[in-house]
Amino acid sequence: MIFMTELLQQVRVIDPVSGTDQIADVLIVDGNIQAVAAQISDVNAEILVRDCRGLVLGTGLVDLYSHSGEPGFEERETLSSLLQAATAGGFTRIGILPDTSPSIDHPALVAQLQKQKSTSPRLPGSLAPLLNIWGAITLDVAGKQMTELADLAAAGVVGFTDSHPLDNLGLVRRVLEYVQPLNKPVAFWPCDRQLTSNGVMREGANALRFGLPPVPASAETTAIAALLELVAATGNPHVHIMRVSTARSVELIAAAKAAGLPITASTTWMHLLLDTTAIQSYDTSLHLDPPLGNPSDVQALRTGVRTGVIDAIAIDHAAYTYEEKVQAFAEAPTGAIGFELALPLLWQNLVATGEFTALELWQALSANPAKCLGQKLSTLTANQKAELTLFDPAQTWKVERKNLYTLSSNTPWLGKELQGRVLQTWC
Repeated sequence: MIFMTELLQQVRVIDPVSGTDQIADVLIVDGNIQAVAAQISDVNAEILVRDCRGLVLGTGLVDLYSHSGEPGFEERETLSSLLQAATAGGFTRIGILPDTSPSIDHPALVAQLQKQKSTSPRLPGSLAPLLNIWGAITLDVAGKQMTELADLAAAGVVGFTDSHPLDNLGLVRRVLEYVQPLNKPVAFWPCDRQLTSNGVMREGANALRFGLPPVPASAETTAIAALLELVAATGNPHVHIMRVSTARSVELIAAAKAAGLPITASTTWMHLLLDTTAIQSYDTSLHLDPPLGNPSDVQALRTGVRTGVIDAIAIDHAAYTYEEKVQAFAEAPTGAIGFELALPLLWQNLVATGEFTALELWQALSANPAKCLGQKLSTLTANQKAELTLFDPAQTWKVERKNLYTLSSNTPWLGKELQGRVLQTWC
């Protein structure tokens, strides 16, 4: 890798680690930040000088959890295409869920993925993002037998989670007790599948209007309430609650945090942007699990992120082939792509509208997800490694298959024009 010496002039510097948002010049030399100042004028002719007025430079984005097609479903996404899509979207660290085939339930597969990542093609002028691999909690879909969690921890997994909700509370308690000395996060997707039944859309007026089987909010909230009780009983300080999607869930998490329970929580980017009204199109890219919320849920989630009740925004990138998604809404697999779309759409709909500050959004996409993983980002100051994202909030582009690095195009924004695009990522 050949690093370039470049001076970014008058760029908007957003640093969620130090909590600053300022206009400055930034000098990057050999992959390191050499200087950040109001103006840097003492430069030689060999330095690439870039006029960055109107652009945003922030700490690298961090995704908590997403799905890799490889191994097992390479027609959806390879590890290489996933890494390139993440880099193109401004992400310098990504989390891989264990729902591959075979699942990530053995140290050998962890080593295989890390080795494969080191040899994967990357975008020109950029290193590949850091790969945070989640180890599976259980060995089978039935969720009855734990993996060798200590062996997975020794192999370097970032933490533990499963590709499905755990409905055996006795097992959940044993997991909380067993992983505590391993000092790694354990993430749970709270969902009661008996209450979900065959539902595909959040319960409410729109579910009735569109004629789709409903999913009650209680399918999520009862599972969260039970999990919170077990966290309180075991004292595990490393629990992360994934895919929060309802207003009541935000209330439960807020109360638990106020009582001193050491938990973190995340929602996904699409749950902050869209509600059930969007499903009138029956676009199968809107078939998500958990389903999109009602308008009151979306507003509660946004408030939860702004106030810190919801710590982080996850991407939960899930690629599927065209053939898999061209089905009836209820029959299509759940999930949508997101790495290359999340920052532009969140900025356009939350920051440009004034609902979020730029710092609040960057905090939830960068520094806070890292904290949830037990990691730290460096401040955007001199003498630090350049782990950065350069973003143009004004650039327009059309979401088309040829414009995406991911192999799939299952997104409701396909064919639409977006405003805002990542220009460069320093990993």
